[in-house]
Amino acid sequence: MNQEADYTSQEQRRAFVAPVPTKWDRLKWYGPGFVWMVSSVGSGSILFTPRVGSRYGYDLLWAALIVTFLTWVIIREIGRYTVVSGRTILEGYEGMKGPRGWAVWLIFVPGIISGIVVVSGIAALVGSALVIVLPLNQAVTSVGIIIVSAALVISGHYKKLELVTTVMAVIMIISVFLTAIAVFPGWEAYGRGLVPTAVPDFDLYFILPWFGFLLAGAAGMMWFSYWVAARGYGGEVIEGDATLPPESPAVRSDADARLRRWLVIMSTTAAIGVLGATMVNFSFLTLGAELLRPQGVIPEGIRVAEDLARLLGEVWGGPGQYLLVAGIFVALWGSILSNQDGWGRMYADATFMLLPRTMQRFERGTSRAKLRRRLMNLYIIIILTVIPIIVFLLLRNPVAILSVAGIITAAHLPIMVSLTLYLNLSRLPRHHGPGIFFIIATGFAIVFYAFFSILFFYNLLFA
Repeated sequence: MNQEADYTSQEQRRAFVAPVPTKWDRLKWYGPGFVWMVSSVGSGSILFTPRVGSRYGYDLLWAALIVTFLTWVIIREIGRYTVVSGRTILEGYEGMKGPRGWAVWLIFVPGIISGIVVVSGIAALVGSALVIVLPLNQAVTSVGIIIVSAALVISGHYKKLELVTTVMAVIMIISVFLTAIAVFPGWEAYGRGLVPTAVPDFDLYFILPWFGFLLAGAAGMMWFSYWVAARGYGGEVIEGDATLPPESPAVRSDADARLRRWLVIMSTTAAIGVLGATMVNFSFLTLGAELLRPQGVIPEGIRVAEDLARLLGEVWGGPGQYLLVAGIFVALWGSILSNQDGWGRMYADATFMLLPRTMQRFERGTSRAKLRRRLMNLYIIIILTVIPIIVFLLLRNPVAILSVAGIITAAHLPIMVSLTLYLNLSRLPRHHGPGIFFIIATGFAIVFYAFFSILFFYNLLFA
């Protein structure tokens, strides 16, 4: 198929490609990678990585590197679709061949479950952190955090807190990194952990949530598409249906060249986010292996934050312990806010895609933007506030709740990655789609996550 034939297929290349930033101007476009890195320092880094380090030491370092590489591949492919087409990845799923909205349903239903469990679990972890330093009740604190967060997101004041939560998360990241350097065991221990070997006492229920949350999970990967779209990589977001107008060969060639350069910038942004988050995860793994493992402490139950607070307290004393508690509170509170905001937006978008006629009836007499906002707020109140509170009150154990969320995320990843690969191969012009390297790497990601997910559910049902 020649280049012109590519453009006469179903897709979808943005009609206007923005000028590409050059030299130092490119630095401004790497911001989403940094924001993504900070937001990814959530339950995976703070909770599960020290637990893995405490139980297995550095034996699973090689697995962490594999997940790191696969995360970069996945978010790069998700970002590819948005840069080239000018649409979010969810809009791409909506337009896939087959029954209307089938691919969106595959994202929407697991997303509902994941949003509920993640908000509930993170709130339980934040509540368990605050009771260390304040005379508070964990249940009251966790429920209050969920309610206050929802009120801030619905009122629109959430954005004003983003800078505070980001700065606090950065302080915590730097503190953890410096502490890891202080207790660093030497490259020999890391070297042994980089060699894939059979792990004794391999517990898939213990490890799979870590795989699911190690960097960002399925939700964070999809939100990378929204960040890329909002920042304007390649140009403005396309609203509704749009067809590519006739182009001269010169105009087409210039647009293609610009898109290739935009894809390089987006790929570099993704790499910055993944590498930064990897440094954080390796730091937490080091602290778990060097500070908790010798004591035989694996953070569990509602005292999990107290166990985690020892990570800095062992090295820096009381101030270090309080710093980590403050970091856990602010960083994970920011994670609750971003989950309620991000999931709420995605639920509303998915509803418009899945129930277009119903939404058109409600749309009479009001603007689509207002209706989407009202629908988003309704989802936040019911799905991301009331139900998470009920889940928390029933379980109260952040490890148990977030383990379920991590398993759901890990099981959801093969579906999301398969949809993304198919979308990029079938809907993007061939010369802007994935090459053989990324096709193989994305296929390996599907097999990797599917293998562990199938193995887990097989053991759960039959072993």
